[in-house]
Amino acid sequence: MLKYKKTFVWILIVLNAVVLLGQIYPEGAPPFARVVNILFLVLSLVYFISASRKS
Repeated sequence: MLKYKKTFVWILIVLNAVVLLGQIYPEGAPPFARVVNILFLVLSLVYFISASRKS
């Protein structure tokens, strides 16, 4: 179970980096940036809800 949690956190980190780069350099944002932003927000929400329930 810990391996899946680590993998999920790494996915969130990569998505966060893409979102951050899109904010810093919007002209270089890929055409799928909107989808990445929404995906990052939804996955972050899922992670925070699951982390708060386990505590």
